[in-house]
Amino acid sequence: MHFIPAHDDATVGALALPNDADVLAHAEAVARHGAVALHFPKWTDGRAYSQAVLLRARLRFAGEIRATGEVLADMLPLLRRCGFDAVQLRADQQQAHAERALGYFSTHYQTVPPERPAGGAAR
Repeated sequence: MHFIPAHDDATVGALALPNDADVLAHAEAVARHGAVALHFPKWTDGRAYSQAVLLRARLRFAGEIRATGEVLADMLPLLRRCGFDAVQLRADQQQAHAERALGYFSTHYQTVPPERPAGGAAR
């Protein structure tokens, strides 16, 4: 996981999407960028997690997905699991705590569900 300093602009060189944006509707713009910045306006608002999963699973986005906004150290394991590879922690968060949080879970009981092909039938 790459850490972006709190004083840097995490959206530089990235397509910045608000957490209420339909990432599938922005597929063409996503394809033109090597990075996408997804925003957490509150740490309790998890819509950016879903956006990251859609970027990776449906759009097969292989570029960098950045978490910005109210990003707390405790969120790091789920951020990584959903496809984020860069984070900008909230200014009061310590990178050492975030790095420790990444070691909390080495495996998961559930897998990410496979995508359904056109027509909606399960694989």
